[in-house]
Amino acid sequence: MTMDLADSLGTEESERLEFKRSAKRPEAIRRAVCALANDLGQHGGGDLLIGVANDGTPMDEVDTSDRALLALTDMRDDGLILDRPSMTVSVALYRGKPVIRVHVKAAAAPPVRFDGVVWVRPGPTTRRANRDDERVLTERRRAADGPFDSRTMAGSTLEDLDLGLFRSTYLPSVVDPDVLEENGRPLRQQLASLRFAGLDGTPTALGLLVAGFDPSRAIPGAYVQFVRYQGADLDAPILDDQELRHNVVDTAARLETVLRGHLHTRLVDAGGFQEKQRPDYPFEALREVCMNALMHRNYETSYAPVRIAWFDDRIEVTNPGGPFGQVRSDNFDHVTDYRNPSLAGAMKALGFVNRFGRGIGRVRASLERNGNPPAEFCVDDSSWSVLLRRAQ
Repeated sequence: MTMDLADSLGTEESERLEFKRSAKRPEAIRRAVCALANDLGQHGGGDLLIGVANDGTPMDEVDTSDRALLALTDMRDDGLILDRPSMTVSVALYRGKPVIRVHVKAAAAPPVRFDGVVWVRPGPTTRRANRDDERVLTERRRAADGPFDSRTMAGSTLEDLDLGLFRSTYLPSVVDPDVLEENGRPLRQQLASLRFAGLDGTPTALGLLVAGFDPSRAIPGAYVQFVRYQGADLDAPILDDQELRHNVVDTAARLETVLRGHLHTRLVDAGGFQEKQRPDYPFEALREVCMNALMHRNYETSYAPVRIAWFDDRIEVTNPGGPFGQVRSDNFDHVTDYRNPSLAGAMKALGFVNRFGRGIGRVRASLERNGNPPAEFCVDDSSWSVLLRRAQ
């Protein structure tokens, strides 16, 4: 006895079930396939039934010929739906009448686009994806791939890693020296266990970022551009221009020298007959902003560096990579998520960042203590910038 789809799929449209009277509007069919493949509700995909009215009533006449089935199957491969979804087209019974069933599986690497547009089905209606929908689908793909910082970097070798720095600086920060001495594992196993390299010895993004001689050779945007302007705009003369193409450990050391070299301190009245020194910017805030930029930036798809632009009246720190995961432009100051979780853990172990989630609060508190205006944050889809104004 042939199964009736109404018994298994239901008789009303939903996130995973859509009805079409006919296949005369191929654009609508493609949009539906795209939305079901994107599987916003994570049901594993869904079904499009052709030959059924919106109210769930099957039509009297439906073209179920081989030619009609082939035309629907060809929609998958005509280049308009990318990446191509996994789908099957067959004739089935629905409420006792023949219909065409297009069964679409959830895409392994969403978002899927029809003619460049992402379509989703959050309920019984197919619509264009909004920005948050696309972000959810993109992060779902990245989660399936694993974080970028844990992937091996093709073309890199152990010669690209400063193994002396790894042994002397990083290992003692994460492994008790006595345990390390007793363990006696080969170096390659140590690197693999700490996600600095794969089992074949190929360095990961984490390994290059934390202990690479020049991470930007394999990860083009992994460097810091520092520019000191003699004035308040980009047309002002440049006093200092440096590119810091080093690992996180060496970048932190060199940044400290550069930043302190441009930091001015003056005496201010502390009340009574006392004076105290006040820097133009509290170094704690500068360090926190710069280290967090290195930790949270997008190393995967942007070749832009972390930029530090120092003007006479302000400092602007910009890094590529907008909000990630649970973080949005309206909650970034109290919600934490990690684009680079392994890098975040390594930087915490090395002492470059404090307890997770406290960075913005520390910046605000140190600026207030020093008499600086509050930090100004600008967060959009592709970048994150912090503006610090000089103390008056």
